[in-house]
Amino acid sequence: MELAKAKDYDEMSMKAAEVVFDKITGSDRLVLGLATGSTPEKMYEYLADKLNKSNVDLSHVYTVNLDEYVGLSPEDTQSYHYYMREIFFDKVNIPLENTKLPDGAAADLDAETSAYDAMIEDLGGVDLQVLGIGRNAHIAFNEPGTSFESGTHVVDLTETTIQDNARFFEKTEDVPTKAVSMGLGTIMNAKSILLLASGEGKKQALRNMIHGEITEDVPASILQRHPDVTVITDIEDIEL
Repeated sequence: MELAKAKDYDEMSMKAAEVVFDKITGSDRLVLGLATGSTPEKMYEYLADKLNKSNVDLSHVYTVNLDEYVGLSPEDTQSYHYYMREIFFDKVNIPLENTKLPDGAAADLDAETSAYDAMIEDLGGVDLQVLGIGRNAHIAFNEPGTSFESGTHVVDLTETTIQDNARFFEKTEDVPTKAVSMGLGTIMNAKSILLLASGEGKKQALRNMIHGEITEDVPASILQRHPDVTVITDIEDIEL
């Protein structure tokens, strides 16, 4: 595991954008795993700007997102499909058919989760997976107690996660209580992982991830077993 420190959220986002940009421009074909939420927002802004200024052709890039809320259609303004188009896909020249997210509105969610893992396998697996981390050390929507062997699955969101995501909705009651999430086993199959953590509220989760016991009670602790993880953070007093 490698640790890169940043003085603030802006610098963290810029450093992350540089890592992803270098991966894109240094590859003939790339499967990029993407995250949503507030942590990577500025990274996407910097990345889109760098790609456009350099006139980078993205026809060789395929993206797979970590998760989607159950019950929200891709057109719903609170869906991660909408978020990704708004914040990144519509700002760059990536072919939309190369962008993949779970379908949270699928009639058969079990079939959808199996098909999502099969699709990732057919693409050849994820080359670089971008992650955030929750206050309870969840990655994607894998809450404490999730099996380390899990593939893409339907998750019951904890009250902590619902409260953390309520700021994106008009009221807490509007936050979906379930999501389709890439599993911990699927995430661990990525060849490289880039994890971003910003703000003092994530300090304990990050410490537990890096130095704590490897346990399903701390989902992100599984990353200690991954051979190629880079953490970029603006949190002080975090060391390897």
